[in-house]
Amino acid sequence: MKRFYGLLTWGTNSYQLAQGAPKHRMRALRSRIFIMLIMSNLPLSLAASAQDFTYPSTMTLEEVRNWIDRCKVDHPRLLANHDQMTRLKEYSKSNPLGKALAQGIVHQADSMLTQEPIERRLQGRRLLGQSRECLHRVLTLSMAFHLTGNRKYMERAEKEMLVVAAFSDWNPSHFLDVAEMTFAMAIGYDWLFHELGGNSRNVIRTAIIQHGVALPFTSRHKGWVRARNNWGQVCHGGLTAGALAILEDEPDLAAKTVHNALHNVRYSMDAYAPNGSYPEGPGYWGYGTSYNVLLIAVLESALGSDFGLTKAPGFSMTGQYPAMVCGPSGQYFNYADGSAGRSINPTLFWLAKRFNRPDWLFGERERLQKMIEPKNRGNAAGGRFFPLALLWMHWPMEDAPVRMPLHWNSEGEVPITVHRSSWANPGATFVGFKGGSPSANHGHMDIGSFVLDADGVRWAIDLGAEGYYGIESRGMNLWNSRQDSDRWTIFRLSNSGHNTLVIDGQLQHAAGRGSFVKFSEDPAFPHSVLDMSSAYKGQVERVQRGIALLPSGEVLVQDELTGLKPGALVRWGMITPGVHDEAEPGSSTIRLHQGDAKLNLVIMEPATAIWKVVDTSEPRNPWDSPNRGTRMVAFDCEAHDSGELVMAVLATPGSCPRSETDQIKIKKLDTWGG
Repeated sequence: MKRFYGLLTWGTNSYQLAQGAPKHRMRALRSRIFIMLIMSNLPLSLAASAQDFTYPSTMTLEEVRNWIDRCKVDHPRLLANHDQMTRLKEYSKSNPLGKALAQGIVHQADSMLTQEPIERRLQGRRLLGQSRECLHRVLTLSMAFHLTGNRKYMERAEKEMLVVAAFSDWNPSHFLDVAEMTFAMAIGYDWLFHELGGNSRNVIRTAIIQHGVALPFTSRHKGWVRARNNWGQVCHGGLTAGALAILEDEPDLAAKTVHNALHNVRYSMDAYAPNGSYPEGPGYWGYGTSYNVLLIAVLESALGSDFGLTKAPGFSMTGQYPAMVCGPSGQYFNYADGSAGRSINPTLFWLAKRFNRPDWLFGERERLQKMIEPKNRGNAAGGRFFPLALLWMHWPMEDAPVRMPLHWNSEGEVPITVHRSSWANPGATFVGFKGGSPSANHGHMDIGSFVLDADGVRWAIDLGAEGYYGIESRGMNLWNSRQDSDRWTIFRLSNSGHNTLVIDGQLQHAAGRGSFVKFSEDPAFPHSVLDMSSAYKGQVERVQRGIALLPSGEVLVQDELTGLKPGALVRWGMITPGVHDEAEPGSSTIRLHQGDAKLNLVIMEPATAIWKVVDTSEPRNPWDSPNRGTRMVAFDCEAHDSGELVMAVLATPGSCPRSETDQIKIKKLDTWGG
């Protein structure tokens, strides 16, 4: 009866609002309804769903304050409440995988007990390493306390937080440092609230306010508020957690912080449109999306609603992105500033559950099981968010049929395409193909670049990011993307260091871009065609690259150029860890091998081109890092008097039972799919 009366009253309230009822009466009605819903044990998520939130948010500060005022003021309330923590402890005893994961968390917590507290020690302009270490320690120690009840973990986390609270600041000039430190302190304050002494609570709360949550409203450190990259997600996520941890003491500050996040994180979330991709690559997807999910999760756990954030275009699809850009080798298509290595990401468990897509966890259980093996339980195993895997993983976590496509066009600001021959075969062929612009966030001159997997190994690689600190410490401007920027003197970031074309030794046009003009998932001839003309502005009139995955598992890479200067030299290159067999002089075929795996590369066009091998292992410049164990297989072609040139390479995996080399006829890209 109480539930019915509460819902009936909500309907009455909505009707009165529609008829122009005074706002103060509306607020009073909502407050009474909220209390009734709690008393009737109706889930807060259902209570929130009665109000239709829009995206982007249109909530006023006053409306947000009403939600803050209605919050149940007990702890913990960030990500989980007391009952959920209790159940988590029981789950970790009854579920084998959960038990192993809990043991891994406790093992890491034990290793932290004897370490010295972190120091306010900057690396260059960043305190970020220390902020992340603080989060790793506080989250791990706090979770270990809830799993075991042993106060030694609580006391060690308290010591860490008091040391951090005494810092002069958390380096607001690089606000990511503040955001991650604030999140660390918020989790420790909230999860350990009833165990901390009164003085410790006061000190930690004051630091959260003064060094973190208040800064956007009291200082000049707010340039990130409308950031269109991962900064917006990280900073809004970290500060919102801090604000919600202390909301009973600072309700106005909490309301302003939540309101700020709801209205401004949208600029970062625009990146997911339309298909869930991420313009800064899979490495930064893990960073930005983790904090985006944390933002939503703390809003829901503390206030009972996501306030419409999950309605952001493409967000409901982004859980498939890590699997889509990960090849059978287990390595990412690591375009932008990122590494190819893949580890577990607890965010995936949250996304898979929220959107009912267990297939997004493809391979994640195996990665998790490998990570928690005793020999792999190092202090840093699983990263700083590792304990959240236990909180968010499915019970039980089961395999599910893969519903993700074999061929995918991300579209969006930085478009990529991927083609794979199978989800089930660990030796499947996989190719990732890059469009977009070098001037994008964390962009490289990699327009037209690709990665290639076959027979379980990565053949064509992206060298990844150059270390930030090493470049910045030389006084070089790493973050300027103009044509004459220091950024493009770095080998790993230039087109010379990617699997794309170089014309007369020149850079790509930094303001140019590559746009996909064709994409097909036809099983008979899945392919993508990229127009790269504006990326080579001033060097060629028109240049397109097509990549096709053949039914045999082979990959064809074909380039067409028109409007070249007669005699212009065009280099085709692919960086690989594969070791090459000694080829006969003047050969158009080169054979690579990694262990027992083999790959043949045949130059189909032009007939006169021959392979050469270029050392990429040694640094080109004093500021470049070595790329040990790598080399580039390449060939050069001179433009004809007509200014036209066609280049085509066929990659044949060693497992291919019968190559289509003799059957392939090089056709113009305009006719592909026709």
